[in-house]
Amino acid sequence: MPRRSSTRAVGYKIFYRLPLGVRRRLVRLAVPKYIVGAVTLVYDAEAAAPGRILLLRQPPGRKWTLPAGLLQRRETPLVGAARELHEETGIKLPLPEFQPAVPNAVVHLKGWVDMVFEARVPASTTELVVDGAEVFEAAWHRLDGLPPLSTATARLLAHYGIGPLAETDPAGAPPPS
Repeated sequence: MPRRSSTRAVGYKIFYRLPLGVRRRLVRLAVPKYIVGAVTLVYDAEAAAPGRILLLRQPPGRKWTLPAGLLQRRETPLVGAARELHEETGIKLPLPEFQPAVPNAVVHLKGWVDMVFEARVPASTTELVVDGAEVFEAAWHRLDGLPPLSTATARLLAHYGIGPLAETDPAGAPPPS
């Protein structure tokens, strides 16, 4: 019986003999696809501990979310985060004001990846502008007293030790005993 590594080597040799366009199509068929979004955790630079974070109430308007959205074609995650923050809140920051959150990429089970950034702005002098259609309301909330969050937002914030799921696994499972 042939060894697996030699079978794999033969497969790669055949693959790399194919024209580039055919190889790309084969890879696109075989590799999982993800939707990529950009999210910004906007903290109030003036707030005393435990701090405040900017949240949005979007349609249908019952729960709160973060400034976020899908990347446009060929848009970098940083540029997408800055664009979405400006579109949804009116906050326009230069790109160096955004820092990659740790972790910077959060892979969700449903086939999307969020690239997460952090920014700090003084809430007292930062005007929030919402359009009333995509975003109903933008408001600052204390980290120890968050309003009802969307499930996706609660799970994302848990990766950063924030919110009702912070003491559980980000997927919603309680920690092991």
